[in-house]
Amino acid sequence: MTHDTRATTSPTEGARTRRSRMRWGIVAFSSLGLTIAYLDRAALSVALPFMTEEFTVSPAIQGVLLSSFFWTYALFQIPSGWLLDKFGPRVIYPIAVGWWSIWTALMAAATGVTSVIVFRLGLGIGEAPVQPANIKVVSRWFPRRERAFASSLFDMGQQIGQALSIPLVTAIAVFAGWRWAFILIGLVGFLWVIGWLAIYREPTDHKRVNAEELAYIRSDQAEMTKQPESAPRWRDLLTNNQTWALTLGYTFRSLAGAFFLTWYPSYLLNDRGFSEAEFGMVGALPALIAVGSTVLGGIISDRLLAANFSANLARKIPILSGLILSACIGFSPFIESNVWVMVILVVSSAAHSFAGAAILSLPAEVATSPDQVGSLGGFQNFGSQLGNLTSPIAIGLFLTAFNGSYVGPMIFAAVSCLISAAIYGLWVNIKPVQLYTDQTTDTAENGATS
Repeated sequence: MTHDTRATTSPTEGARTRRSRMRWGIVAFSSLGLTIAYLDRAALSVALPFMTEEFTVSPAIQGVLLSSFFWTYALFQIPSGWLLDKFGPRVIYPIAVGWWSIWTALMAAATGVTSVIVFRLGLGIGEAPVQPANIKVVSRWFPRRERAFASSLFDMGQQIGQALSIPLVTAIAVFAGWRWAFILIGLVGFLWVIGWLAIYREPTDHKRVNAEELAYIRSDQAEMTKQPESAPRWRDLLTNNQTWALTLGYTFRSLAGAFFLTWYPSYLLNDRGFSEAEFGMVGALPALIAVGSTVLGGIISDRLLAANFSANLARKIPILSGLILSACIGFSPFIESNVWVMVILVVSSAAHSFAGAAILSLPAEVATSPDQVGSLGGFQNFGSQLGNLTSPIAIGLFLTAFNGSYVGPMIFAAVSCLISAAIYGLWVNIKPVQLYTDQTTDTAENGATS
């Protein structure tokens, strides 16, 4: 096969050829897909204050509306991982984006609570494969030494999407009405589908990947070499304690992170007294700062691995430090100054995102086969969505029970961060790094120095 020939190019030939860098273009497109996904899902939380002028709903029902997306999003995580392992991201990813773009645009036809819930359920089905797909892409396209940084690049798409949703949806809602916001951002997804079908192939099949880049991608993946008998068995995944460690660790992390995706606009506008103009100017700050924090966490994790720290420490140092610092969100309801509240929220969001890249690299770090990475990513993201669907409902109930006070929700978020840190620190077991020892070793070593 032609891809095998490329992988065994001689060292002499490799020395004369500059290694291609197609993997960075692939992860950039993955990041754009996640940006669109988060722009679509965050649009409701930004539009909700405008929608409540038309639909009268209580805080408890608002929590249900904000949570409804995550019901199907969570339910379809594990099947999505299985589909990605079976059919690959080239097929599943564009189907998912096309589906969710339709349901985003349909929100413009909402006539009340029931229709909003139906459209959000459809959106959740479509977006379910997005994170497992990106995790699968990184595991296929990057050597282990670059996976945390690569994960940070696609993961920053969620912060970019959240940040863009605030000024874009606010501006469209003010000048054209909230319905137009959903139509316009729904159209963007279809443009992405065309681009993905044009650009994405597996590394061994991509015309713009040369032998040197292919060897470099494989250079520290020996323990992940695919074997004919390595197809994932659900029984093995369900009885593997690492599956549940990844699932529960992400569940508690998302219990805190979901605040920024759901109740955050209402907190600033209704509880802290921000005007719509003030919110439009500063509301995106936590998400914008989190973009750089996400990338920084990935860089530090990979640098620690390159500095001969164990894989366990290289991944867990940014995870634990980020989650523990993110618990500072618990102080925000006790601070009178809105300026200092924004500082706390920015720090918490940035720290939360700092942990993200290393967490997203974990399915590939604990999997015993490349055919399990998508499935493990599905389990992990299922845990994320358990947190995401529980958090907005819990916050709505806290607000209803305690006359709109955000003390309970913020302490709830802080404790969740600390529990998540404990799970990652004490339960997750990351494999040591191993290098190729087969006939591609010489090529890999030469490619790594090109």
